[in-house]
Amino acid sequence: MPVSAAATPAATDSATDAAVCAPLPVLGRDVLVPLVTGGEVEYAALDIAASAPALQRVWDDVAAYAPYYGSVHRGAGYLSQLSTDLFENSRAEVARFLGCREGDQLVFTRSTTDSLNLLAAVLPAHTRVFVFETEHHASLLPWEQRADIEVTYLDAPRTPQQAVDTLERALAEREPGSASEGFEKSGGGAQRSGNALVCVTGASNVTGELWPVRELAAAAHAHGARIVLDAAQLAPHHPVDLAELDVDWVAFSGHKLYAPFGAGVLAGRADWLQAAEPYLAGGGASRTVARRADGGVDVDWHTTAARHEAGSPNVIGVYAIAAACKALTEAGFESLVAREQQLVERVRAGLAEVPEVTVLSLFGDDAPRVGVLSFVVAGWNSSHFAAALSAEYGIGVRDGLFCAHPLVRTLLGAGSQAPGECGAPEGAPGEQSLNAIRVSFGAGTPDEHVDRFVRAVKELVTDGARWSYRTEDGRCVPDTAAAG
Repeated sequence: MPVSAAATPAATDSATDAAVCAPLPVLGRDVLVPLVTGGEVEYAALDIAASAPALQRVWDDVAAYAPYYGSVHRGAGYLSQLSTDLFENSRAEVARFLGCREGDQLVFTRSTTDSLNLLAAVLPAHTRVFVFETEHHASLLPWEQRADIEVTYLDAPRTPQQAVDTLERALAEREPGSASEGFEKSGGGAQRSGNALVCVTGASNVTGELWPVRELAAAAHAHGARIVLDAAQLAPHHPVDLAELDVDWVAFSGHKLYAPFGAGVLAGRADWLQAAEPYLAGGGASRTVARRADGGVDVDWHTTAARHEAGSPNVIGVYAIAAACKALTEAGFESLVAREQQLVERVRAGLAEVPEVTVLSLFGDDAPRVGVLSFVVAGWNSSHFAAALSAEYGIGVRDGLFCAHPLVRTLLGAGSQAPGECGAPEGAPGEQSLNAIRVSFGAGTPDEHVDRFVRAVKELVTDGARWSYRTEDGRCVPDTAAAG
């Protein structure tokens, strides 16, 4: 269906009024979308856990810089020098946002996925990695790419304390490796031979539930292991401070932090980053390259963050992340968190009034969470329900397994071998449909969008869809040939 990118004057006034309720206005808040039942409505972007719209301030900052865009670390010209300063100042801004410690290194990447693949690439050989099956694929899968890395997958915990206890047991039971350069004493805990890494999310991309990061970090360090925090869903909703959380690394994506310009971050301890071969070989990562008498080349690689930032840096994406970090900080996370929790409670209370709706949770209904909730509706395929929300109400949510297949299958009560894929619609006759619906919101979400969502859920469950739908390319879509 076509999308109207510019609202009419009357619609613009309405959109502006709705946006007043959002402390940080986002781009696209005045976009109108057509409804299959006729007319247009302001688009309700409630899929920000996948990609958040750009903050208006981020867009304005990027637009103001765009005429001055130049190569970074590559030239003596004014624009190149200005862009280089902007790039490195952005690094400092993001480091402040993350509470980086003295000696920490902050590397700019393409995304959370890229950041965690970078960390996987620099792990010392024979490192033991411990990861819960509840992780997003970005933090579940990178470790499998290393043949010399052993991965231990931990079962989904049902309470925060069970998560800590499960990790404690797994770390205590690991067989010590041989004493080597990798031997370390971390966090004042007991000495262990060999390296170990724990990977954990800060907030689930499926349930929105907050994980006990500090306690997991303490458990890791007590057993001589390091820990990396996947903050893709945490950073847009809560402060993330490496020193306070006592994690060794943190990874997140700009496109989930209201800065969708193709950049990400890996920040934390520098030693493994400096000791490993560059993630990408090329210009920028090397200080000097010289031919040898035997015809080969000798390379002196950087030991700074540049070692893993080969190629022309994405200065626009980096500056956008820094602008978003600054905007969130200046808005005050305390007030943003309080307001978002009000929205969470409104959604939870509204869904609780619909007996057919089951909200998915690992830790229980009272578990603290960010503005991310997934649910299923009795009698509905989730793809059909999401399609109706979009086509009949102008509400964008997500359906499927959310790139967290093991977790969603556990929550839906399906076995680990059950069929299904991200966005999979109806299963075969007699087969359980493995998909759920996810609604997500945050600092840029107007109150009206959340209220419309709750109202739409109730109406769809009570009255059913007002339009006919069909499957096309594996997705449920409105049947344009239907008369309604």
